Amino acid sequence: MTRLPQNPIKVGVLGATGTVGQRFILLLSTHPFFKLHVLGASSRSAGLAYSKAVRWKQVSPIPECARDLIVKTCIAQEFAECSIVFSGLDADVAGDIEAEFRAADLAVFSNSKNFRRDPVVPLIVPLVNTSHLSIIPHQRSLNSLQKGFIVTNANCSTTGLVIPLAALEKAFGPIDTCLVTTMQAISGAGYPGVPSFDIFDNVVPHIGGEEEKMEWEVAKILGGIAEDGQSFDCRATSPLLVSASCNRVPVLEGHTECVSVRFARRPPPSVEQIQQAMRDFTCEAQEVGCPSAPKEVIFVHEEVDRPQPRLDRDFQKGAGVNVGRIRPCPVLDVKFVVLSNNVAIGAATSSIINAEYAVLTGVVASDPVA
Repeated sequence: MTRLPQNPIKVGVLGATGTVGQRFILLLSTHPFFKLHVLGASSRSAGLAYSKAVRWKQVSPIPECARDLIVKTCIAQEFAECSIVFSGLDADVAGDIEAEFRAADLAVFSNSKNFRRDPVVPLIVPLVNTSHLSIIPHQRSLNSLQKGFIVTNANCSTTGLVIPLAALEKAFGPIDTCLVTTMQAISGAGYPGVPSFDIFDNVVPHIGGEEEKMEWEVAKILGGIAEDGQSFDCRATSPLLVSASCNRVPVLEGHTECVSVRFARRPPPSVEQIQQAMRDFTCEAQEVGCPSAPKEVIFVHEEVDRPQPRLDRDFQKGAGVNVGRIRPCPVLDVKFVVLSNNVAIGAATSSIINAEYAVLTGVVASDPVA
């Protein structure tokens, strides 16, 4: 296990008043080596104490470390003392702001979608592909930077899917076909989200852009880095076809996904082998000692009616995934149910583990607080 930094590391949060920004603040308030230093939001919030600027929607009170911080505008100069900046910005403003922060030589860990398709920006699910941080030197070189870069985490529904897929491919080789139907919580739409008149007593069988994101993001995450360290292969040598159907359901937190897969190798593994492979799956974030990584990447349920959002979304603080109902599929090879906490491992927790890993492996220098 890597030794944790001995001195606090100053961090900032962009989009601090939003749903993901609030979750960042909760997680950072008790972090063992990240110290919340700057909060950024829109111009209408700038100049106010955070407690006056935010409509707080979390079950825990506003942490003391954030309550009296004066909210700043989202310009790089205000965050110059930070070693790391977490972005919970909405996609309609995130692109230009994150690019400015990178140009100012700041390390940005983004929950937004804007740079996920960028050919030199890693798209990282921290329980799967932290090795993709190896492209950062090339990203810095292209932008003439010493310390700055952008790292994105995946769409919340993609994150829940790709973790068990990674476990199966590690144990049994390539998957060539995946069918997934999602039942996604309303918190995935942010606040105020889906109008109550639309979602109460209802299922909405469309989430704009969601199916497309799931279908291409999986390939980038499960693909490798080219030998020259300058590009992603995006599964060019072993293509995986993903077909996603995404639905919004009246659940507050926790995305449920029904997944069927077909393996390239024949014959396919048994249900028992698949269960064990998921239980045995580990990741580099655990190995280097990231404090926010879960003890179990995948918790496998044996009960016939689990996982369930209300019962299982907060297990391990929502940092792992829950899988159940692993059984043969009469069309493909095997099918199962995945539950992931969309506002934890599907959002803020992913970015924080990514940043922890970057610090513990030297991608980000652990500068002491002055």
